Amino acid sequence: MEPTEAGSETKALGSLVQIDEGKIQAHLDEVVRSTVEETLNALLDAEADQLCGARKYERAEGRKDTRAGSYERQLQTKAGEVSLKVPKLRSLPFETAIIERYRRRESSVEEALVEMYLAGVSVRRVEDITQALWGTRVSASTVSDLNQKIYKQIEEWRQQPLVGEFRTCSWMACG
Repeated sequence: MEPTEAGSETKALGSLVQIDEGKIQAHLDEVVRSTVEETLNALLDAEADQLCGARKYERAEGRKDTRAGSYERQLQTKAGEVSLKVPKLRSLPFETAIIERYRRRESSVEEALVEMYLAGVSVRRVEDITQALWGTRVSASTVSDLNQKIYKQIEEWRQQPLVGEFRTCSWMACG
């Protein structure tokens, strides 16, 4: 194998064909990211169509609303950052079930961030890992905010009252 200028390796197959595995992987990553982006945008459009009672530009008797353009929004997913075109409607509020309002990251990305931190990975190292995995750096303050949210949920769970009947005994007598 021979190193290339980008640091990836090429395999020589005979004297005519060379394969740059780094370029192939980058291309596959982009195909997956763009497919996720297209799918999410198609789901948003379908949801707007359902709320309106008709497709975009369709004239229908049971139509409840019409489109009023869209706005762009970035969402961090496991496949990388995707650009969403969130539809706007003229009179009805568009509340999508696909992504929560103001959410910037897919929940699995947030869960991964929290799990890394709880496993003892430093906040700075989490930043580096997110850059390597998803192509964008998650700030230390974001990691801290997510951790505060999870610690709050853990504390609420710990403080909830016990309901029901429980047998009390010492640890040796309950065997």
